[in-house]
Amino acid sequence: MSLTAALAYARHGVPVLPVHTPDLTGACSCDRGARCERSGKHPRLRHGLSEASTDPSQIRLWWTFWPRANVGLRTGVVMDVADVDSAEGWHGLRHLLGGDIPPGPQVRTGSGGRHLWFRPTGFGNRVRLLPGLDWRGSGGYVLAPPSRHASGGDYRWIQRPAVALPPGPAPLVALIAGPPPEPARRPFPAHPGRYAEAALDAETGRVADAAPGTRNDTLNRAAFALGRLVGAGLLDEAEVRWALTAAARHAGLGRAETRRTIRSGLTAGRRQPFTHRPSSAA
Repeated sequence: MSLTAALAYARHGVPVLPVHTPDLTGACSCDRGARCERSGKHPRLRHGLSEASTDPSQIRLWWTFWPRANVGLRTGVVMDVADVDSAEGWHGLRHLLGGDIPPGPQVRTGSGGRHLWFRPTGFGNRVRLLPGLDWRGSGGYVLAPPSRHASGGDYRWIQRPAVALPPGPAPLVALIAGPPPEPARRPFPAHPGRYAEAALDAETGRVADAAPGTRNDTLNRAAFALGRLVGAGLLDEAEVRWALTAAARHAGLGRAETRRTIRSGLTAGRRQPFTHRPSSAA
Protein backbone atom coordinates (compact mmCIF):
# COMPACT_ATOMS: atom_id res chain seq x y z
CA MET A 1 0.00 0.00 0.00
CA SER A 2 2.85 2.39 0.83
CA LEU A 3 4.54 1.62 -2.51
CA THR A 4 1.32 2.34 -4.42
CA ALA A 5 0.95 5.67 -2.65
CA ALA A 6 4.63 6.57 -3.16
CA LEU A 7 4.37 5.92 -6.90
CA ALA A 8 1.17 7.99 -7.11
CA TYR A 9 2.84 10.97 -5.42
CA ALA A 10 5.82 10.66 -7.75
CA ARG A 11 3.57 10.62 -10.83
CA HIS A 12 2.35 14.05 -9.75
CA GLY A 13 5.90 15.35 -9.53
CA VAL A 14 6.38 15.15 -5.76
CA PRO A 15 9.83 13.80 -4.83
CA VAL A 16 9.47 10.79 -2.51
CA LEU A 17 11.78 9.30 0.11
CA PRO A 18 11.40 6.23 2.34
CA VAL A 19 11.21 7.02 6.06
CA HIS A 20 11.70 4.77 9.09
CA THR A 21 8.62 3.09 10.54
CA PRO A 22 7.47 2.64 14.16
CA ASP A 23 6.43 -0.82 15.31
CA LEU A 24 3.32 -1.60 17.35
CA THR A 25 5.07 -0.45 20.53
CA GLY A 26 6.17 2.84 18.96
CA ALA A 27 9.82 1.79 18.66
CA CYS A 28 11.57 3.04 15.54
CA SER A 29 12.90 0.72 12.84
CA CYS A 30 16.29 2.48 13.08
CA ASP A 31 19.17 1.15 15.18
CA ARG A 32 18.09 3.21 18.20
CA GLY A 33 14.72 1.47 18.39
CA ALA A 34 12.75 2.53 21.46
CA ARG A 35 15.43 5.13 22.29
CA CYS A 36 14.84 7.03 19.03
CA GLU A 37 13.47 10.52 19.68
CA ARG A 38 12.02 10.80 16.15
CA SER A 39 10.49 7.36 15.80
CA GLY A 40 9.06 6.84 12.32
CA LYS A 41 9.94 10.36 11.19
CA HIS A 42 13.50 10.35 9.82
CA PRO A 43 14.71 9.17 6.40
CA ARG A 44 16.11 5.72 5.78
CA LEU A 45 18.44 7.09 3.07
CA ARG A 46 22.06 7.83 3.86
CA HIS A 47 21.90 11.33 2.36
CA GLY A 48 18.36 11.96 3.49
CA LEU A 49 16.24 14.54 1.72
CA SER A 50 18.75 15.18 -1.08
CA GLU A 51 18.04 11.67 -2.45
CA ALA A 52 14.26 12.14 -2.73
CA SER A 53 13.14 11.03 -6.18
CA THR A 54 10.25 10.82 -8.63
CA ASP A 55 11.88 7.92 -10.53
CA PRO A 56 9.48 4.95 -10.28
CA SER A 57 12.30 2.41 -10.69
CA GLN A 58 14.19 3.93 -7.78
CA ILE A 59 11.06 4.07 -5.65
CA ARG A 60 10.23 0.43 -6.36
CA LEU A 61 13.79 -0.53 -5.42
CA TRP A 62 13.53 1.31 -2.09
CA TRP A 63 10.23 -0.33 -1.21
CA THR A 64 11.62 -3.75 -2.19
CA PHE A 65 14.17 -3.28 0.60
CA TRP A 66 11.75 -1.55 3.00
CA PRO A 67 8.19 -2.58 2.07
CA ARG A 68 6.70 -1.04 5.24
CA ALA A 69 8.56 2.27 5.00
CA ASN A 70 6.68 5.44 5.82
CA VAL A 71 6.23 7.77 2.86
CA GLY A 72 8.08 11.07 3.03
CA LEU A 73 7.38 13.88 0.55
CA ARG A 74 9.81 16.68 -0.21
CA THR A 75 8.18 20.08 0.18
CA GLY A 76 8.94 23.24 -1.77
CA VAL A 77 8.71 21.51 -5.17
CA VAL A 78 5.01 20.83 -5.80
CA MET A 79 3.64 22.00 -2.47
CA ASP A 80 4.43 23.74 0.80
CA VAL A 81 2.72 22.50 3.94
CA ALA A 82 1.33 24.22 7.02
CA ASP A 83 2.04 21.72 9.81
CA VAL A 84 -0.47 22.08 12.65
CA ASP A 85 0.42 19.83 15.56
CA SER A 86 -1.91 20.98 18.33
CA ALA A 87 -5.33 22.46 19.02
CA GLU A 88 -3.55 25.70 19.92
CA GLY A 89 -1.93 25.75 16.49
CA TRP A 90 -5.27 25.14 14.77
CA HIS A 91 -7.00 27.93 16.67
CA GLY A 92 -4.05 30.24 16.05
CA LEU A 93 -4.19 29.57 12.31
CA ARG A 94 -7.94 30.14 12.16
CA HIS A 95 -7.56 33.38 14.08
CA LEU A 96 -4.79 34.54 11.72
CA LEU A 97 -7.04 33.86 8.72
CA GLY A 98 -10.12 35.49 10.20
CA GLY A 99 -11.86 32.19 10.88
CA ASP A 100 -11.54 30.95 7.30
CA ILE A 101 -9.58 27.88 6.28
CA PRO A 102 -8.85 27.91 2.54
CA PRO A 103 -10.10 25.01 0.46
CA GLY A 104 -7.40 22.59 -0.51
CA PRO A 105 -5.76 19.32 0.47
CA GLN A 106 -5.73 18.45 4.15
CA VAL A 107 -4.18 15.47 5.93
CA ARG A 108 -5.03 14.24 9.41
CA THR A 109 -1.64 13.35 10.85
CA GLY A 110 -0.99 10.25 12.91
CA SER A 111 -0.85 12.33 16.10
CA GLY A 112 -4.16 14.08 15.38
CA GLY A 113 -2.73 17.26 13.86
CA ARG A 114 -3.24 18.54 10.33
CA HIS A 115 -1.21 19.21 7.22
CA LEU A 116 -2.59 21.85 4.84
CA TRP A 117 -1.10 21.88 1.34
CA PHE A 118 -0.47 25.11 -0.61
CA ARG A 119 1.39 26.18 -3.71
CA PRO A 120 5.12 26.59 -3.12
CA THR A 121 6.01 30.01 -1.75
CA GLY A 122 9.77 29.86 -2.31
CA PHE A 123 10.40 30.17 1.44
CA GLY A 124 12.23 27.56 3.46
CA ASN A 125 11.12 25.88 6.66
CA ARG A 126 9.84 28.05 9.48
CA VAL A 127 9.54 26.65 13.00
CA ARG A 128 6.90 27.98 15.44
CA LEU A 129 5.28 30.53 13.19
CA LEU A 130 2.68 30.35 15.95
CA PRO A 131 2.57 27.99 18.93
CA GLY A 132 1.77 24.61 17.42
CA LEU A 133 2.22 25.77 13.80
CA ASP A 134 5.27 25.12 11.61
CA TRP A 135 5.85 25.67 7.89
CA ARG A 136 7.49 23.10 5.61
CA GLY A 137 8.84 24.68 2.44
CA SER A 138 12.03 24.45 0.40
CA GLY A 139 14.43 22.04 2.04
CA GLY A 140 11.76 20.29 4.11
CA TYR A 141 9.61 17.17 4.02
CA VAL A 142 6.45 15.78 5.57
CA LEU A 143 5.01 12.33 6.09
CA ALA A 144 2.03 11.48 3.91
CA PRO A 145 -0.79 8.93 3.91
CA PRO A 146 -0.67 6.01 4.56
CA SER A 147 2.31 6.52 6.91
CA ARG A 148 2.12 5.40 10.54
CA HIS A 149 2.81 7.52 13.63
CA ALA A 150 4.61 6.22 16.74
CA SER A 151 1.36 6.70 18.68
CA GLY A 152 -0.28 4.08 16.46
CA GLY A 153 -2.33 6.48 14.37
CA ASP A 154 -2.19 6.59 10.58
CA TYR A 155 -1.89 9.61 8.29
CA ARG A 156 -5.21 9.95 6.43
CA TRP A 157 -6.68 12.32 3.86
CA ILE A 158 -9.35 14.74 5.03
CA GLN A 159 -9.43 16.40 1.59
CA ARG A 160 -7.45 14.91 -1.29
CA PRO A 161 -5.54 17.10 -3.77
CA ALA A 162 -7.49 18.49 -6.71
CA VAL A 163 -6.09 19.77 -10.01
CA ALA A 164 -4.50 22.92 -8.61
CA LEU A 165 -3.31 23.77 -5.11
CA PRO A 166 -4.53 27.00 -3.49
CA PRO A 167 -2.06 29.83 -2.94
CA GLY A 168 -0.95 30.53 0.59
CA PRO A 169 -3.32 33.05 2.23
CA ALA A 170 -1.77 36.52 2.37
CA PRO A 171 -1.69 36.78 6.21
CA LEU A 172 0.03 33.40 6.44
CA VAL A 173 2.57 34.22 3.72
CA ALA A 174 3.31 37.54 5.43
CA LEU A 175 3.97 35.69 8.68
CA ILE A 176 6.30 33.28 6.90
CA ALA A 177 8.17 36.10 5.19
CA GLY A 178 8.62 37.87 8.52
CA PRO A 179 8.92 41.61 9.14
CA PRO A 180 11.18 43.70 6.91
CA PRO A 181 14.69 43.94 8.31
CA GLU A 182 15.28 46.81 10.68
CA PRO A 183 17.73 49.50 9.60
CA ALA A 184 21.26 48.53 10.51
CA ARG A 185 22.35 50.09 13.76
CA ARG A 186 25.98 49.10 13.47
CA PRO A 187 28.50 51.86 12.69
CA PHE A 188 28.86 52.73 9.04
CA PRO A 189 31.83 50.75 7.63
CA ALA A 190 34.85 52.90 6.83
CA HIS A 191 35.61 50.85 3.70
CA PRO A 192 32.33 49.64 2.10
CA GLY A 193 34.11 47.60 -0.57
CA ARG A 194 36.14 45.65 1.97
CA TYR A 195 33.03 45.22 4.10
CA ALA A 196 31.16 43.72 1.13
CA GLU A 197 33.98 41.27 0.34
CA ALA A 198 34.13 40.19 3.99
CA ALA A 199 30.34 39.73 3.99
CA LEU A 200 30.57 37.55 0.88
CA ASP A 201 33.16 35.31 2.57
CA ALA A 202 31.18 35.11 5.80
CA GLU A 203 27.81 34.34 4.19
CA THR A 204 29.16 31.69 1.83
CA GLY A 205 30.97 30.10 4.76
CA ARG A 206 27.71 29.87 6.71
CA VAL A 207 26.00 28.23 3.75
CA ALA A 208 28.80 25.69 3.19
CA ASP A 209 28.77 24.69 6.88
CA ALA A 210 24.98 24.67 7.36
CA ALA A 211 23.56 21.57 9.02
CA PRO A 212 20.90 19.41 7.32
CA GLY A 213 17.47 20.87 7.92
CA THR A 214 18.82 24.43 7.98
CA ARG A 215 20.67 24.56 4.66
CA ASN A 216 17.99 26.05 2.44
CA ASP A 217 16.97 28.65 5.01
CA THR A 218 20.63 29.59 5.54
CA LEU A 219 21.08 29.93 1.78
CA ASN A 220 17.97 32.11 1.51
CA ARG A 221 19.17 34.42 4.28
CA ALA A 222 22.64 34.65 2.76
CA ALA A 223 21.25 35.45 -0.69
CA PHE A 224 19.06 38.18 0.80
CA ALA A 225 21.96 39.75 2.73
CA LEU A 226 24.28 39.69 -0.28
CA GLY A 227 21.45 40.86 -2.55
CA ARG A 228 21.32 44.07 -0.51
CA LEU A 229 25.01 44.61 -1.27
CA VAL A 230 24.42 43.84 -4.95
CA GLY A 231 21.61 46.39 -4.98
CA ALA A 232 23.97 48.95 -3.49
CA GLY A 233 26.56 48.31 -6.21
CA LEU A 234 29.09 46.88 -3.76
CA LEU A 235 29.14 43.34 -5.15
CA ASP A 236 28.85 41.84 -8.62
CA GLU A 237 25.70 39.72 -8.94
CA ALA A 238 27.33 37.06 -11.13
CA GLU A 239 30.14 36.64 -8.61
CA VAL A 240 27.64 36.33 -5.76
CA ARG A 241 25.58 33.72 -7.64
CA TRP A 242 28.69 31.69 -8.39
CA ALA A 243 29.96 31.81 -4.80
CA LEU A 244 26.58 30.93 -3.27
CA THR A 245 26.05 28.10 -5.74
CA ALA A 246 29.44 26.58 -4.91
CA ALA A 247 28.75 26.86 -1.17
CA ALA A 248 25.28 25.32 -1.53
CA ARG A 249 26.63 22.36 -3.49
CA HIS A 250 29.30 21.85 -0.82
CA ALA A 251 26.50 21.75 1.77
CA GLY A 252 24.62 19.13 -0.27
CA LEU A 253 21.74 21.15 -1.74
CA GLY A 254 20.37 20.15 -5.14
CA ARG A 255 20.94 22.22 -8.25
CA ALA A 256 17.32 23.23 -8.94
CA GLU A 257 16.63 24.04 -5.28
CA THR A 258 19.82 26.09 -5.07
CA ARG A 259 18.97 28.07 -8.20
CA ARG A 260 15.44 28.89 -7.00
CA THR A 261 16.53 29.93 -3.53
CA ILE A 262 19.39 32.14 -4.72
CA ARG A 263 17.15 33.86 -7.26
CA SER A 264 14.45 34.52 -4.65
CA GLY A 265 16.86 35.79 -1.99
CA LEU A 266 18.84 38.04 -4.33
CA THR A 267 15.68 39.54 -5.79
CA ALA A 268 14.33 40.38 -2.33
CA GLY A 269 17.69 41.77 -1.21
CA ARG A 270 18.13 44.04 -4.22
CA ARG A 271 14.81 45.67 -3.38
CA GLN A 272 16.24 46.77 -0.03
CA PRO A 273 19.79 47.83 -0.94
CA PHE A 274 22.40 48.43 1.72
CA THR A 275 22.82 52.16 2.36
CA HIS A 276 26.55 52.52 1.94
CA ARG A 277 26.74 56.30 1.77
CA PRO A 278 26.53 58.08 5.14
CA SER A 279 23.77 60.65 5.33
CA SER A 280 24.71 64.32 5.49
CA ALA A 281 24.90 65.87 8.92
CA ALA A 282 21.87 67.95 9.84
